[in-house]
Amino acid sequence: MNDRPIRLLLADDQQLLRAGFKMVLGAETDLDIVGEAGDGVEAFDLTRRLVPDVVLMDIRMPRRDGVAATADIVQANLPTRVLVLTTFDLDEYVVGALRAGAAGFLTKDAPAADLVEAIRTVHRGGAVVAPHILSTLLGRLAEHYGGDGDAKPAIVDSLTAREREVLLLLAKGLTNAEIADALTVGETTVKTHVGHLLTKLGVRDRVQAVVLAYESGLVKPGQPGLSGESHAESHTRVPPHPPSDVDEDRPRSGCGRA
Repeated sequence: MNDRPIRLLLADDQQLLRAGFKMVLGAETDLDIVGEAGDGVEAFDLTRRLVPDVVLMDIRMPRRDGVAATADIVQANLPTRVLVLTTFDLDEYVVGALRAGAAGFLTKDAPAADLVEAIRTVHRGGAVVAPHILSTLLGRLAEHYGGDGDAKPAIVDSLTAREREVLLLLAKGLTNAEIADALTVGETTVKTHVGHLLTKLGVRDRVQAVVLAYESGLVKPGQPGLSGESHAESHTRVPPHPPSDVDEDRPRSGCGRA
């Protein structure tokens, strides 16, 4: 077992916010803040040099924003996960950061315990999306993608009928437990299906799988169960503690972007 602390890089242009995060996170024995960045360019440079396990990334920063910096980190194939911290009025950036490869989204006013657990979850390979951000994200995806079915049909066609069914339920914002209840199967069975579909789709977490479902046309705006009312319903059904929403679905031997 590896007892090495999780190495963190803080990327935010507001020094006072970075100081606040250091105070909260520095109290955790399994977290080690190895660097700070005040803009996106510095965030990428420090990530290449320090190779932290997780970067806490602000969206709006000078020189290069958090979306572009996240894309730089992912495209450089660095073994670093990005957890985006945003404010509710910046929801238009959520889809962009997700497509860039972010592993999770929390609001800056999230409880300290949720932030700490989100970092641990992302480090383990999971994905974390705050409930109200998830609701907005599903709505934004419906707005952005018309679902022409031409993006990645071959990849989606590799899924079994059951895996497609699970993916559609993921796109509605359901957790493993809720999917298990909907399909009348065990939660372990659902987790296995999710792990298989992540590997087949070549994505590293369920949030990016949902984006691919929209891009490929498997999920379309206006599809039953994915309307505006359903987004609101999903918002209320997601458990109140976002880090527990998404656990490590991918099998340890699975492939996909690191």
